[in-house]
Amino acid sequence: MKLKSTLIVFSLLAAPAFASDQAVSKTREQVQTELAQAQRSGDMLASGESGLTLKQLNPAAYPVTASMQGAKTRDEVLAELDQAIRTGDILAGGESGSKLNEVAPGRYPVIASAPSKTRDQVKNELARAIREGELVAVGEDGRKLNEIYPDRYQASHHAAVAVHSDATTQAPQF
Repeated sequence: MKLKSTLIVFSLLAAPAFASDQAVSKTREQVQTELAQAQRSGDMLASGESGLTLKQLNPAAYPVTASMQGAKTRDEVLAELDQAIRTGDILAGGESGSKLNEVAPGRYPVIASAPSKTRDQVKNELARAIREGELVAVGEDGRKLNEIYPDRYQASHHAAVAVHSDATTQAPQF
């Protein structure tokens, strides 16, 4: 019991030291200036539980910001909607979160995409990854084989192995 009360007293004594960080605190004038700017621009939270700013509730009452000036026209938005309907790039009904072209791919045109790598390039990359231990090991920690077994792979090929092997020699990991 005496230990608890001692810890409480020390924490109460130390609290003002942590709270008076002069590097982060602002002057009264700076805070008043920021408040006035937020009131002018409508960036103050509205009363109630909506979580919206005054500008979001009543945009006509506040000046237009730069992000609002670059808005799309109605025709541009309608053209994008028509394109999305044609390609099936809109959400399907229900809770799946899938798009229509994913649910029923036969109804929509196939979007052609060129392969970025050839089969031989992929095979070569896989062989290099196996040789250098770049494959993720089985387990929940997500480490690569060359991080778990640094002595089986050349550390000069992979910088992470050298860093990890230095760390393992300093302190054991459990």
